[in-house]
Amino acid sequence: MKARNWIISGILIFAVVGLGSYLINNPVGLFKQLLFMGAAVAAVFIIYRIWTNRSQNGRERNAFARAAKQSKMRAKKRKSSSQTSNHFRNRPLRKRSTAHLTVIEGKKSKKKDRAIF
Repeated sequence: MKARNWIISGILIFAVVGLGSYLINNPVGLFKQLLFMGAAVAAVFIIYRIWTNRSQNGRERNAFARAAKQSKMRAKKRKSSSQTSNHFRNRPLRKRSTAHLTVIEGKKSKKKDRAIF
């Protein structure tokens, strides 16, 4: 582990010394090179984003458009059916039970035969 740390720190020191000497000897060239690398990375990133958005979102966008259309049609149906059924609202509605539980009857009075265990 210590040898690995020494190797990494040595590489970092050489990189800093190299960048420093390049900055002192040719600062304009260094900035041009950094600008070019940044532009290349940005171009690759933009192309990647465009490509992935086309392949994935095309199907998702179509599915979303279909779902939105169906939702709008359902909303129209609900609106038209609620306007015709106003006479049902005059009656008091029966309260529904919110509990969805069932009681399971068990054999509580019968004891187990403990001789088997």
